[in-house]
Amino acid sequence: MTTEPPPDLAHLLSHAERRLVNRLAAVLADEGCSVEQWRVLSVIADDQGHPMAEIAEYALLPAPSLTKLVDRMVADNLVYRRADPHDRRRVLLHLSARGRILHQRAAHKVQADQTRLLAAIGDGGELARALDLLTGTLAGRQTERARPTTT
Repeated sequence: MTTEPPPDLAHLLSHAERRLVNRLAAVLADEGCSVEQWRVLSVIADDQGHPMAEIAEYALLPAPSLTKLVDRMVADNLVYRRADPHDRRRVLLHLSARGRILHQRAAHKVQADQTRLLAAIGDGGELARALDLLTGTLAGRQTERARPTTT
Protein backbone atom coordinates (compact mmCIF):
# COMPACT_ATOMS: atom_id res chain seq x y z
CA MET A 1 0.00 0.00 0.00
CA THR A 2 1.56 3.26 -1.12
CA THR A 3 0.49 6.67 0.00
CA GLU A 4 0.87 9.75 -2.10
CA PRO A 5 3.27 12.36 -0.79
CA PRO A 6 1.60 15.53 0.45
CA PRO A 7 1.19 18.21 -2.22
CA ASP A 8 3.96 20.77 -2.57
CA LEU A 9 2.10 23.71 -1.06
CA ALA A 10 4.62 26.31 -2.25
CA HIS A 11 4.36 25.06 -5.84
CA LEU A 12 0.56 24.93 -5.77
CA LEU A 13 0.32 28.45 -4.37
CA SER A 14 2.90 29.84 -6.82
CA HIS A 15 1.14 28.22 -9.76
CA ALA A 16 -2.27 29.48 -8.63
CA GLU A 17 -0.89 32.97 -7.95
CA ARG A 18 0.68 33.19 -11.41
CA ARG A 19 -2.56 32.16 -13.13
CA LEU A 20 -4.69 34.42 -10.94
CA VAL A 21 -2.46 37.46 -11.57
CA ASN A 22 -2.55 36.76 -15.33
CA ARG A 23 -6.35 36.57 -15.14
CA LEU A 24 -6.47 39.83 -13.15
CA ALA A 25 -4.15 41.50 -15.66
CA ALA A 26 -6.51 40.52 -18.49
CA VAL A 27 -9.52 41.96 -16.64
CA LEU A 28 -7.64 45.20 -15.87
CA ALA A 29 -6.24 45.54 -19.40
CA ASP A 30 -9.70 46.58 -20.59
CA GLU A 31 -9.37 49.63 -18.34
CA GLY A 32 -5.74 50.33 -19.28
CA CYS A 33 -4.64 49.50 -15.76
CA SER A 34 -1.79 47.24 -14.64
CA VAL A 35 -1.95 44.89 -11.66
CA GLU A 36 0.54 47.07 -9.80
CA GLN A 37 -1.51 50.21 -10.49
CA TRP A 38 -4.61 48.34 -9.34
CA ARG A 39 -2.98 47.45 -6.05
CA VAL A 40 -1.99 51.08 -5.45
CA LEU A 41 -5.46 52.35 -6.36
CA SER A 42 -7.09 49.74 -4.14
CA VAL A 43 -5.14 50.54 -1.01
CA ILE A 44 -5.69 54.31 -1.27
CA ALA A 45 -9.36 54.13 -2.33
CA ASP A 46 -10.51 54.65 1.26
CA ASP A 47 -9.69 58.40 1.07
CA GLN A 48 -7.51 58.22 4.18
CA GLY A 49 -4.19 58.98 2.49
CA HIS A 50 -1.49 56.36 2.90
CA PRO A 51 2.30 56.57 3.27
CA MET A 52 4.50 55.01 0.63
CA ALA A 53 5.88 52.32 2.98
CA GLU A 54 2.38 51.01 3.64
CA ILE A 55 1.51 51.07 -0.05
CA ALA A 56 4.75 49.27 -0.96
CA GLU A 57 3.91 46.47 1.46
CA TYR A 58 0.35 46.10 0.14
CA ALA A 59 1.38 46.38 -3.51
CA LEU A 60 4.22 43.87 -3.03
CA LEU A 61 6.71 46.26 -4.58
CA PRO A 62 10.14 47.44 -3.42
CA ALA A 63 10.20 51.15 -2.56
CA PRO A 64 12.19 52.28 -5.66
CA SER A 65 9.78 50.45 -8.00
CA LEU A 66 6.78 51.91 -6.20
CA THR A 67 8.24 55.42 -6.47
CA LYS A 68 8.64 55.05 -10.25
CA LEU A 69 5.11 53.65 -10.57
CA VAL A 70 3.61 56.44 -8.45
CA ASP A 71 5.54 59.05 -10.46
CA ARG A 72 3.87 57.69 -13.62
CA MET A 73 0.48 57.60 -11.90
CA VAL A 74 0.91 61.24 -10.79
CA ALA A 75 1.83 62.18 -14.38
CA ASP A 76 -1.32 60.36 -15.57
CA ASN A 77 -3.38 62.30 -13.00
CA LEU A 78 -4.52 59.12 -11.21
CA VAL A 79 -3.07 59.98 -7.79
CA TYR A 80 -1.54 62.93 -5.99
CA ARG A 81 0.84 63.39 -3.08
CA ARG A 82 0.17 65.56 -0.05
CA ALA A 83 2.14 66.18 3.11
CA ASP A 84 0.75 64.38 6.15
CA PRO A 85 -1.02 67.06 8.25
CA HIS A 86 0.22 65.32 11.43
CA ASP A 87 3.82 64.83 10.30
CA ARG A 88 4.97 67.21 7.57
CA ARG A 89 8.03 65.03 6.89
CA ARG A 90 5.77 62.23 5.64
CA VAL A 91 3.99 62.20 2.28
CA LEU A 92 0.58 60.58 1.83
CA LEU A 93 -0.84 59.32 -1.44
CA HIS A 94 -4.45 60.05 -2.45
CA LEU A 95 -6.72 59.21 -5.39
CA SER A 96 -7.46 61.96 -7.87
CA ALA A 97 -10.93 62.24 -9.41
CA ARG A 98 -9.63 60.45 -12.51
CA GLY A 99 -8.07 57.73 -10.34
CA ARG A 100 -11.35 57.26 -8.46
CA ILE A 101 -13.25 56.76 -11.71
CA LEU A 102 -10.68 54.21 -12.90
CA HIS A 103 -10.77 52.42 -9.55
CA GLN A 104 -14.57 52.24 -9.53
CA ARG A 105 -14.78 50.89 -13.09
CA ALA A 106 -12.01 48.37 -12.50
CA ALA A 107 -13.32 47.34 -9.06
CA HIS A 108 -16.65 46.38 -10.58
CA LYS A 109 -14.95 44.18 -13.18
CA VAL A 110 -12.49 42.65 -10.70
CA GLN A 111 -15.25 41.84 -8.19
CA ALA A 112 -17.43 40.28 -10.89
CA ASP A 113 -14.54 38.14 -12.11
CA GLN A 114 -13.62 37.02 -8.59
CA THR A 115 -17.25 36.16 -7.85
CA ARG A 116 -17.40 34.03 -11.02
CA LEU A 117 -14.12 32.33 -10.12
CA LEU A 118 -15.18 31.50 -6.56
CA ALA A 119 -18.54 30.23 -7.81
CA ALA A 120 -16.75 28.01 -10.35
CA ILE A 121 -14.77 26.32 -7.57
CA GLY A 122 -17.77 26.18 -5.21
CA ASP A 123 -16.18 28.46 -2.63
CA GLY A 124 -18.06 30.92 -0.45
CA GLY A 125 -15.00 32.77 0.77
CA GLU A 126 -13.39 29.82 2.55
CA LEU A 127 -10.35 30.00 0.29
CA ALA A 128 -9.77 33.68 1.08
CA ARG A 129 -10.10 33.00 4.81
CA ALA A 130 -7.72 30.03 4.61
CA LEU A 131 -5.15 32.05 2.65
CA ASP A 132 -5.43 34.93 5.13
CA LEU A 133 -4.88 32.48 7.97
CA LEU A 134 -1.88 30.97 6.17
CA THR A 135 -0.40 34.41 5.47
CA GLY A 136 -0.83 35.43 9.09
CA THR A 137 0.70 32.20 10.34
CA LEU A 138 3.70 32.56 8.03
CA ALA A 139 4.14 36.16 9.18
CA GLY A 140 4.13 35.01 12.80
CA ARG A 141 0.80 36.61 13.65
CA GLN A 142 -1.70 34.65 15.65
CA THR A 143 -5.16 34.74 14.16
CA GLU A 144 -8.49 33.95 15.78
CA ARG A 145 -8.43 30.34 14.63
CA ALA A 146 -4.72 29.87 15.34
CA ARG A 147 -4.77 31.31 18.88
CA PRO A 148 -4.35 28.76 21.63
CA THR A 149 -7.36 28.39 23.84
CA THR A 150 -7.04 29.08 27.52
CA THR A 151 -9.35 27.76 30.21
